[in-house]
Amino acid sequence: MGLLSVVAAVFALRLEPSASTDTLVNRSSSSFKATESFKRSFGDDAVVVLIKGDLERTLLTSDLANVVKLEGCLSGNVPAKSTLDSKGKVVAIGRDRLPSECNGLATSKPVKVVYGPGTFINTAANQINQGIADQSSVARQKIQTAENAARQLAKAKGLPKAQQDQLAQAAGQLAMNQFLRQAITLALQYGLTSTPSLDNTEFVSQLMFDPSKGVNVPKAKFAFIAPSPDAALIQVRLKPNLTDSQRRHAISLVEKATQEKAFKLNNGQRYVVSGVPVVADALARQVQHAIFILLAAVLLVMAAVLALVFRARLRMLPLALALAAAGLAFGAVALVGGNLTMASVAALPVLIGLAVDYAIQFHARFEESSRTGLAPGQAAPVAAALGGPTIATAGLATSVGFLVLLLSPVPMVRGFGGVLVLGIVLAFGVALTAGFAALVRFGTPRTRPEDAPPLLPRVNAGIRRIGATRPWQFVRRTASGAFTAALERPRAVLGIGLALAVLGWAADTQTKVISDVRQLVPQNMQALKDVNTLQDATGLSGEIDVMVRAKDLTDPSVVTWMSKFQGGVLAAHGYKSGETCLTTKNPPELCPAFSLPDLFSSSNTGITRQTIQDFLTEVPTYFSQGVISPDHKVANMAFGIRLMPLDQQKKVIDDIKRRLNPPPGVTANVVGLPVLAAEANHQLSSTTRRALTLLLGLLAVFLVLLAVRRRFRHAAVPLIPIAFATGWSALVLFVLRIPLNPMSAALGALVIAISTEFSVLLSARYREERETAASAAAALRRTYASTGAAVMASGITAIAGFAALIASDIRMLRDFGIVTVVDLTVSLLGVMLVLPAALVWSEERGPFRLKRPQLPRRRLRRPKLPRLSLRRSRA
Repeated sequence: MGLLSVVAAVFALRLEPSASTDTLVNRSSSSFKATESFKRSFGDDAVVVLIKGDLERTLLTSDLANVVKLEGCLSGNVPAKSTLDSKGKVVAIGRDRLPSECNGLATSKPVKVVYGPGTFINTAANQINQGIADQSSVARQKIQTAENAARQLAKAKGLPKAQQDQLAQAAGQLAMNQFLRQAITLALQYGLTSTPSLDNTEFVSQLMFDPSKGVNVPKAKFAFIAPSPDAALIQVRLKPNLTDSQRRHAISLVEKATQEKAFKLNNGQRYVVSGVPVVADALARQVQHAIFILLAAVLLVMAAVLALVFRARLRMLPLALALAAAGLAFGAVALVGGNLTMASVAALPVLIGLAVDYAIQFHARFEESSRTGLAPGQAAPVAAALGGPTIATAGLATSVGFLVLLLSPVPMVRGFGGVLVLGIVLAFGVALTAGFAALVRFGTPRTRPEDAPPLLPRVNAGIRRIGATRPWQFVRRTASGAFTAALERPRAVLGIGLALAVLGWAADTQTKVISDVRQLVPQNMQALKDVNTLQDATGLSGEIDVMVRAKDLTDPSVVTWMSKFQGGVLAAHGYKSGETCLTTKNPPELCPAFSLPDLFSSSNTGITRQTIQDFLTEVPTYFSQGVISPDHKVANMAFGIRLMPLDQQKKVIDDIKRRLNPPPGVTANVVGLPVLAAEANHQLSSTTRRALTLLLGLLAVFLVLLAVRRRFRHAAVPLIPIAFATGWSALVLFVLRIPLNPMSAALGALVIAISTEFSVLLSARYREERETAASAAAALRRTYASTGAAVMASGITAIAGFAALIASDIRMLRDFGIVTVVDLTVSLLGVMLVLPAALVWSEERGPFRLKRPQLPRRRLRRPKLPRLSLRRSRA
């Protein structure tokens, strides 16, 4: 088993963190299908390279050539070898003269398309020059035709050769003058005074800047590459079929390329790599890296607490078995080709806590059997026979509680539940096999209980040394009073518990769910700094796309509808024509991005189908491929969006959807990673969905217990503290003002699972003790002195371990740790204090038909708190 666990752990270490969109929503959902269809046509969400600095210095200096080289490198389309002229001068640069990252991008080909100012200006210059050349060719043909016609006419009139040539020359000059007038008109229209080229600053300035708006202000229609006077953008759309590792490698190559000296800008500008894929990947890696570091701290804390509260030989064995079970579980995930998500990583400490409990329960049974005088080889099967069915029932009920998570519409949450269910099965198997094997081999039975001093005096001595005796005595007195109240007045205890639970269920509807990424991650995270830099420079951090489908998108009515829809959405979300997204006062939520209507005039008045088709034919593929498919059946309308909380983002997206009213024969879908993230957050934070999950979890646990125990009372009574604990946990979180987040919102099932574990174990042991005990009180004391001590030991160990997460500087993990500690503490205390009342109350109304337990008066006043010892109390 040890070797198998090591092999599984090696496989688990090969798991790759995943920020893929299919971890957020179902593959079968309409949003996911539409997003995948959009990606096939236009590429994945863009990796954005921000060129931060004076735009004129970027575009009107020699730095523009370096930008062109960088864009070519990122596209992966640069030829392998440079082209030289006869004198050995480089005519066209190749990858042999570029950094190695360019070879990596050209070889792996992860990029679908690159948009940037360098390629845009270069393409525009080439297109204009090609147009001039084509017009010149046509003009030469017209001149030649005019000369030939004049010569033939003069020849037909019998004029001499010299006069024929003179008339032909005059006709040719007339045609030339007509061409020159057309060329001058065109040049004046576009402000051309010289041949367009990258190093023609006059041409670049006329093309990119709008003097009517002020100095250094770019034209609004080019906002997708030049959004402000201090920023330019290179958008790198990756291919949609990349794996997580391929996407991560591509992003790394882009980041490294921008740091190369060959592309360095010499006028104070700098490159900043950001965008939705970069932020999502960095966030996933940051959280997963941090939680693995914190896990080491958790294990150290759990080991220390286990050494303190678990009075048994091989006291570290439960933790070792838990680690083995976790290794097997995550090794199995790796074996089937799974990935690490934030949710599956968060399942790791939960799984370890549950596995420690199973191991301690079996260990406790083994110790009890050993104290009767049995040899280790005999004690193991006896302990397995006594504890196996009960622990298996608890594990089954706990698994069913987590299986409810498989009904979640969020795949990441389903993965969380699936890993835990698999881990529970493996933890039970490891504890039953490897655990007993280790106990038989190394667990010498205790012949003299006096060898080890009682636990509570040792704890009290340690606490006394640090001056904390009074708090500890207060805790003991409070626990003793609560235990006595549960035995004396079970109805009152249950009534108070129910009232508090109802308050908690009501408070849960008011618990805040934080979804702003900026509040959940460390403020010094580079990806967060970069996305803030991107938003400060451009007013935007990402893009929401609307995919439009029709049989023919060159229909003028479709183009007109798209233009009106785009204008209406922008106006509704604060954008005013002529302004930029950098408005500091009431900045707009949405701004224009590169869309199909932007290729045509703003009014679209008088546009015909033929005009549209001719224009799309003339527009270079480099421009058109980002907004319309080659068959003219799929188009894109893009909106730039600011960084905002996901719940607010969901409202923006819902408003865009509400405004969609396409003409007959046209379909439109809002797509993209921001859409999927907002929908996933909405589903996770939905109060109704959380309540429904809890109800289904309770129902599932009840049905399992009813099927196993075959008696309604035996299935229903353990469920009372479980149900109460769900409300208490919500109430504590509300009172402490601890918000939920996308990582902790799904942990309501943890309360049910942990409470089920504790409640089933204790209630089953109580029924066992009740057969020989004189009273319910005596049976409860025996139960809590044996199984209760083991439950307390495992519960305290798990709580202490999760408390280590609170030290994290990542708020998402810190809140996750707090929520988990609250859940575990409430589950433990709820079961310890309410279950006795539920058991006593059920006996008063059950088949035993007992009156209220008659306890000696002295014990009622000051009952003895059950020691956290594994020794079985004997009356």
